[in-house]
Amino acid sequence: MNSQDLARYIEQTDGVSKPWLLAQLRLSKLKERRDTLSPAEYIQALDDIQADLMQLGEWWIGREAEVFGLGQNRSDRSDLNDRDRDA
Repeated sequence: MNSQDLARYIEQTDGVSKPWLLAQLRLSKLKERRDTLSPAEYIQALDDIQADLMQLGEWWIGREAEVFGLGQNRSDRSDLNDRDRDA
């Protein structure tokens, strides 16, 4: 998938609020520009993207349903947690 296709996907799925998709778009655009960059510029851009990803940390904790698209009516979530704890 090229950066234009990915950008369309992000727009159509309201992915602008999903920072990992934006990082993926940045990576895709960087890959497309790689031939025009010096090795140092490429590594610097890659480092910048990686640093931004690392800053995301665990921002999703407590927002799993919203972020990862879990159904809002999942009454079995506590059952899953119980099974995980017992395993």
